[in-house]
Amino acid sequence: MKNDSWIVIVNPKAGSGRGLKDWPIISNQMYNSNLKFTCLFTEHKYHAIELTVKAINDGFRNIVAIGGDGTIHEVVNGIFIQKAVPTTEICLAVIPAGTGNDWIRMFGISKTYSEAVQSLVEKRTVLQDVGKVSYYETSVQHTRYMANVAGLGYDAVVNLEYNNLKDDGKYGKSLYLRSTFHTFLKFTPKKFRIKTDGKLFYEGMVFSGAVGIGKYNGGGMQQTPEAIFDDGLMDLTIIKKMSKLRIARNFKLLYSGNIYNIPTVIHTQASKIEIETWPETRIEIDGEAVGTSPFVFEMVPQCIRVVVGSRYKIK
Repeated sequence: MKNDSWIVIVNPKAGSGRGLKDWPIISNQMYNSNLKFTCLFTEHKYHAIELTVKAINDGFRNIVAIGGDGTIHEVVNGIFIQKAVPTTEICLAVIPAGTGNDWIRMFGISKTYSEAVQSLVEKRTVLQDVGKVSYYETSVQHTRYMANVAGLGYDAVVNLEYNNLKDDGKYGKSLYLRSTFHTFLKFTPKKFRIKTDGKLFYEGMVFSGAVGIGKYNGGGMQQTPEAIFDDGLMDLTIIKKMSKLRIARNFKLLYSGNIYNIPTVIHTQASKIEIETWPETRIEIDGEAVGTSPFVFEMVPQCIRVVVGSRYKIK
């Protein structure tokens, strides 16, 4: 039976514990805004996937994720795993409580709780694309759904170290930069063979790569600065092998949106991307380190309905 109230999935560990600490503030604002809701707390990794599937099977069609990009990633995957209704019948909203909060930048969602809650009241929505990604883990093929950006090569190894540090109980905004520089010293490029929509796009040495539905990842980086969330295409950015000194000199361009000004950076758009690497290399999807090559990215157009911020202009 359909339930019109919101199911709120809170990641208590998000943002170094901000998800738990700030929940009384958020819930009070939701209550004062006359929003009907039921709250659930995640207890372990991937729990948000399970909670999302159960909520939809129980009749909920409106979901609020309170956390960061990893929490959003799990909820989106839960929406795709369930088979009760088409994915477009589920409405996803986010109240950001994570560290990076990259996904929300696409939709003008405020980091201020009162404004984020107001977006739930208004419930203005758009449909966004999602990427279906296959990869390998211990020689077994797996599939995930990508709501934002996937990182390859160097970017994925940075993310793996970052997640390992978090799993060891370490927190703080400096953690990602620490992982970035530590990995930078020891990482070596890998050989990639990339096909886009069935045609060979590039074969050669690659330092790092990104496939994006959205523009932002890594706490404000723009590795796919021209990505549009509902155009039916994934943006692919490849940073070829280059000297570490040159990489360091151009690092700031990752944040300015001018990465394509670097001569050794190539990019394209496609609805299907196939990548082989030698030796195997890692992948991270929406900030989650998940597996190794080979990879296949397939576009699923306009399949998730998301709540946008109050100031976001809908076309």
